[in-house]
Formats: sequence, C-alpha cells, structure tokens
Amino acid sequence: MSSQSEPHGPGAGAQQLSQTDLEQAVMLLIKGLRAAGAASGLAGDELDESVARTLAFLRRRITGDYTIDEFGFDADFTENLALPLLRPLYRNWFRVEVRGIENIPAEGGGLLVANHSGTIAVDSVMTQLAIHDETPGHRSLRMLGADLVFGSPLVGPLARKTGSTLATSADAQRLLDGGHLVGVWPEGFKGVGKLYKDRYRLQRFGRGGFVAAALRAEVPIIPCSIVGAEEIAPMLANAAPLARLLGMPYFPITPTFPWLGPLGMIPLPSKWLIEFGTPIRTDDRGEGAAEDPAVVFEISDRVRETIQHTIYDLLRDRRSVFF
Repeated sequence: MSSQSEPHGPGAGAQQLSQTDLEQAVMLLIKGLRAAGAASGLAGDELDESVARTLAFLRRRITGDYTIDEFGFDADFTENLALPLLRPLYRNWFRVEVRGIENIPAEGGGLLVANHSGTIAVDSVMTQLAIHDETPGHRSLRMLGADLVFGSPLVGPLARKTGSTLATSADAQRLLDGGHLVGVWPEGFKGVGKLYKDRYRLQRFGRGGFVAAALRAEVPIIPCSIVGAEEIAPMLANAAPLARLLGMPYFPITPTFPWLGPLGMIPLPSKWLIEFGTPIRTDDRGEGAAEDPAVVFEISDRVRETIQHTIYDLLRDRRSVFF
C-alpha cells in the first residue's frame, strides 16, 4: 500500500525557537544524557552514539522532518523513543528469548496470530519489539487493538503513533493488502483477563475474521506462542461489580494489586519465551475461500492448536517461572 504520508512541523502559530534557545537546550540535553549514560555504565563510544541519535531525533521533531501515515503510525517516534524506552524491560526485566524469527517474512504482507495474557497487556508490545530488533530488516508490526484501547485518552493516541489500529476487517484488509506485517491477538480481553488458574489455556478465537482477511490478501499466517506473560500479574480474582461500575472488561485482584496501590501494577520479572511458528499458506486455497466458513474454521482451528501445543513445549523448556 502506498500509504499517504505527510510531514508534520511545529504547527501554524507555534513560536519558533531562536538559535540561542536551541543551543542552550542542546547543551542541557547533552549534559543530561552524559550523566545518565555514566550512571548506567555506558562506554564512551556507545554513549556518544546514543547522544547523537537523540539529538538527531530532537532536530527532526523541531523541524518537522518526519511523516505520519494514514493510520497515524509515526515510525520516527516509534523507533527512536517508544521502542528504546521498552528495550530495558524486554532485555533486562523479562529477558525475552526469541525462537523462529526466520519464520517472519522479510518483506510483503503477513498476519501474525498470538496468544494473549498477562492482566497488564504488554505481550503485544514485547512481540512488536522482538520483531523489530530480531528481524534483519527491522520490520514494524502493525497491531490490531480493541475499541477500549483507542478510547483511552493517553493510551489511544500512543497506540496510534506506535503502529496500532482498530481491529476492524476494513483496516486489517488495507494493511495486509498494502504489504504490512499485521499482528492480532484473537483471544482479546478473554485472554488478558483470565484467572491465573486458567493460565496457558487458550480461550476462544472468535469467528475467524483474521483468517478471512489473510485469505483475501493471500498472505501467510504466522502462529506466535508467548510464555511468561501469564506470570507478570497473576490474576487471582476478578471484581466484576467494580469492573462494571468503572466500565472495564475486568478488575484484577492480584498478589500485589490493589493492596500496594500503583506499585502493585509493576509487572513481576518472569522469564519470557516467544516462538514464531512455521507460516501457514493461504494463497493455495482458491478463489472464494475467504467466504467459505469451513475453510475459515479449519485454518483458525489449525492456528489455535499450533499455538497451544507450542506453548506446552515452551513451558517444558523453561526451567522456572523466573529463570
């Protein structure tokens, strides 16, 4: 898809920074970055590279030298601010181990289908980071999200900027037809909000709309199995009346939340394994396959079974919850 992009500058009527203001801001930023780098033990070359990248990013934001596509995706913001902020969580907190990255298409459309869990739904962004960092071409995963996500005043705009869009057949089809790699978590809130006693047991996948979209676009479906997210905030109970009052799909009761307040929302440092399975072809099903319920159900069931069995294999490989 030749997505329509347009440059975004400071905006009409915005005050322009003077050269002196910009120089002072840059000097302060350099001092702050060097202090932060020294505190974190970064080597000199690594620190200089980090400073240079940050300054280049800041310059582009000030001059408006970046683009946002028709879905609201801001690649510059995602790669230079959002993903770097998530990387310590990915590498040092969850210590994510990735398998089967060669199954992600190097180019062209593809539909990634994954299990969903964790009470705090960070498995999607960890998968996004895994694909970006581990694929040779640093592919961007365009994620499909629920209405509730985009209705949130802070999370919604941030999700749009980092490549997510509403989980509708129309948007999914446009992205797939345009050669994008699209991610879907068909369990939805049923998966994220399930009790800890039901961990690693996949919930229903719905009516298979994601399969129909892949069939129409004739792109491969890549099963993705995630182990580790179930333990970041074990949900012992769901305060359903409180959830209804607040307009939420569930209100979790965990070992730390709500007892510790906001601190109780900090995820536990579980050990994560993410495996990308062998792609399932959809370009060999013939014309009209997307409208055939039998074909859609067969592929949907195959994807679900593949993810479930791979999860069991990963659980056997993992030494313990936290190691």
